[in-house]
Amino acid sequence: MTQAAVRDWLGGAELYSYREPVTQTGAALPPALAILLTPLVLLPLKAAGWLLALAGVAALLLSTVVLAGPIARRYGRRRTPLVLTVATLALLTEPVRATLGEGDPDLLLFGLVVADLVALRRARRAIWWHTDQPAPLRDRLRQIWSDGSWAGIGTGLAVAFAVTPVFFLAGLFVLRQRRAARTALTTAVTATLAGLVFAPRETLTWFGDTLWEPNRSESLSTAGNQALAGVLARLYGFPAPPVLVWLSFGVLLLAVGLIRARSANAAGDEVAAFTLIGLAAAAFGPMTTPAEAIWLVPALLVLADGALRRRAHARRSRSDRFTEKLTGGTALLGYVLLAAAPTALLAWDGYAFALILLVSVLPWRPAPQTVEELRPRPRTAAIPVPRGSGR
Repeated sequence: MTQAAVRDWLGGAELYSYREPVTQTGAALPPALAILLTPLVLLPLKAAGWLLALAGVAALLLSTVVLAGPIARRYGRRRTPLVLTVATLALLTEPVRATLGEGDPDLLLFGLVVADLVALRRARRAIWWHTDQPAPLRDRLRQIWSDGSWAGIGTGLAVAFAVTPVFFLAGLFVLRQRRAARTALTTAVTATLAGLVFAPRETLTWFGDTLWEPNRSESLSTAGNQALAGVLARLYGFPAPPVLVWLSFGVLLLAVGLIRARSANAAGDEVAAFTLIGLAAAAFGPMTTPAEAIWLVPALLVLADGALRRRAHARRSRSDRFTEKLTGGTALLGYVLLAAAPTALLAWDGYAFALILLVSVLPWRPAPQTVEELRPRPRTAAIPVPRGSGR
């Protein structure tokens, strides 16, 4: 439907006047994204689909390098085999399959947000130096890449291309990444103004009317909507949920997710922090399809890594072993359900309850440790041994 709407728009029709012939649903994409997709519309449908799918797979692979690479380094393993294994397993899950099959740009948006995670990591490890002489352009660009000063550009572009990444923009302020948040806000405004220049009528229509129609592309009460709004709409039997009830529970859920994300970031686990923001955004948003529940995949990775960390710890209490089995079993069961994607998962609001549950209980991991740091250290004697004893 998105490509058909953009194709009609290039033919002279209004972008948001297009209606799908069977369901009569309309397109709900920002003008900046429509402009970005314009070159693909000029290609044959199959070629455009393949290009978008390959771009999504590339974004997933690069994101896996960012998310799973540190895990391999922590356990002293080679990064490439683990990254390829995790990426292959992720390709088998329903959120990724749905994104690739429907031609949605959600994987590209996911990659843009993860790119800011890379920048924030570099900014944390950056070594600042000052010089009296101006550095060459090549050295300055290398320094910008190394110190992570570009953090926020990915989130800003994602905000211009979709609505849900707005929560990541707010999350940067909550995580006290004010410089990255300002960069993201500036990038989003710049991209939006560029859309206003190239498509003024569509931009005004989007912000003035289309943005406030959450049921434009699909009814909120449909089974495919796994957000809190969809669950409440089906529970009450209405086309849309009661606004006050939805906002009351939704704002509470969003606050829990942002607070826990801030705690995870303070503990040194940026991946869990971003994952919590993504889960809270997907749960709170008015429309969340399985394709838009992509943050369930890194949540399973966080659970699996948490179980492995407890197993690698030499001194485990009974509660630690129980938590390890519970966390590992949850990760395994969650992956099986995401890979099999039974029809009952939608009928029983499985994705929605998973989002809500993980926002509340997803654990975060302490600052990265290596296997050597997890091994027991020799205990010092309570009574010092004389130096000349040879021991």
